[in-house]
Amino acid sequence: MTIVDVAPLAAYCHAYGQWRMAAEALARMQNNDPLMNGMIIKTKYGDAAQNPLVYVVRKAAADMVRYAGEFGLTPAARTRINAGVQGEQSQSKFAGLLAG
Repeated sequence: MTIVDVAPLAAYCHAYGQWRMAAEALARMQNNDPLMNGMIIKTKYGDAAQNPLVYVVRKAAADMVRYAGEFGLTPAARTRINAGVQGEQSQSKFAGLLAG
């Protein structure tokens, strides 16, 4: 980690905080709404609409996954990590095939 990693890490932490806060609020609503589990709310006009917290939870979770990928914290991102080996590398007989 370097100084330039501070902002993306802060953005990840902020997304996590938003996700956690919205998920907890949605969970409280779900406890009081056994029929729709808080996913649907009634608008001021009496229509049914998706609870805005559902969008907040999904958006924050997507942001977290995107930021986590930048830090190698997802399974797919870990496969792309190339730490590099310093010094002399031993080549196997298959190295040319794997290099492309």
